[in-house]
This record gives sequence, structure tokens and C-alpha cells, in this order.
Amino acid sequence: MDRPTPKGNWVERLKTDITPAHADKLLYACCLCSGLVDSTLYNGNTIFVGLGASNQNPRPYGWARSLTSIGCFILGCFLFARLNSALGPRQRGTLVLTFFLQTAMLIITAALVQSGAIPGIRRLAGDGAETEWSQEAPIVLLSIQSAGQIVASRALGYNEVPTVVITSLLCDLVSDPKLFILQNAKRDRRMVAFTLTLVGAITGGWITKATGDIYAVMWLAAGIKFVISMAWMFWEEDEKA
Repeated sequence: MDRPTPKGNWVERLKTDITPAHADKLLYACCLCSGLVDSTLYNGNTIFVGLGASNQNPRPYGWARSLTSIGCFILGCFLFARLNSALGPRQRGTLVLTFFLQTAMLIITAALVQSGAIPGIRRLAGDGAETEWSQEAPIVLLSIQSAGQIVASRALGYNEVPTVVITSLLCDLVSDPKLFILQNAKRDRRMVAFTLTLVGAITGGWITKATGDIYAVMWLAAGIKFVISMAWMFWEEDEKA
């Protein structure tokens, strides 16, 4: 006998597993968010840690921002993975919760920058090389929320759309032995993911230039994440679960 779909009881509905079919469309939106966030000032990577350690980074303690970003990304992956394991990686409630958490982190970051509690472009422009330790807060939030995306992509079975790591995505794209075959779903997903990440970064750059600060980009990314969160509420149930 087929299991009845709990249409009226939202609590029971949140306990159901969603079908991963077509979920790559929501992951594409995550790629767009990654591009938007990457266009802001609050990002760092491994190379800046190395430059800072060898005293070649012209910005004092710039390596600390990068180290914070890397460390918090690792922490975010650990926490979101454990949360998925505890609640069920494809459970509707898990996806709604994890993406609402990501949305909340983006909202907090946007609010901090817009309120002036965290320096945006205008304040940094006049500060020269002065170290703004308050920027560690948005770095922590943005790094952890970005980890939630890649954990979700793995849970949904779309490893070819990591949503945050462009270099590995491009490596997998050009290394694909079926790269030039007409029908290749994984190649197509990688190309769309890369394109949307690039579009997000360019869009974020133009928005920042037009507004003179980055909080508008953060609000836009938060809005996209909120829509994704709500989409999981109405996503089709996995009848095979």
C-alpha cells in the first residue's frame, strides 16, 4: 500500500524526504549567491595566509582574515554535515532548517554592514592599512553559511555542482572524458554552475559600484537564500523513501 502524503500536517510533512530530481536548479541559485558574496570584501583564501606568514601581504594581519575564512568554512562543513547526519540529509525539515540558517547569517551580515557596526567600503576607503578586527564577524558568518551549500550539494547527490569551489569545478569540467559528447548532464551542470557564479560576481561588483557599499549585495544574496529555503517546503516528496 502506498504511503499517504501528509498534505495537511506540516510537522509530518517536514519529516518526509524530498526527491533530488531537479534539485540542481536550486543549487544553481546557490552558485549565484556564491558569486555575489565573493564580490564583497569579506573573503580570503590560502594564498593570503602564505603571503602573510612570509610577511609579504601589504595589509597588516590580512592573513588572519584568510585563516578565519578557511577555518570557519571547515567548521561549517563539520557542523552542517553532522546536522544532516542527525536529522536526515534529504529530509525536508533538514533542508529548510539549514537554508534558513544560511539566510539568517546573510541577513545578520547585511544588517551589521548597513548599520555601520561593521565597516563597509566607505569607511575602509579612508582607513588606509588600518586593521579592522570587527570584519572577523562577517567572515565567520559568510564562511559558515557557504559551507552549508556544498554539504547540501553532496547530500542531494550533485557532486558536480559544489556551489563554492570554482577551481575544482573547472578541473572536473575540462577533465571529463565525455566533455565533447552532445548529451552530458554533469558537464552541462558544471558549465551552468560556473556561469552563474561568474554572473553573480560581476553583478555584485556592479551593484557595489552603483551603491557605494556592499550591504545591498548581501541583502540580495539573503533574499535568494530565503527563496531557496521556502522552495524546499513545497518540493516534491520522494515516493521511493
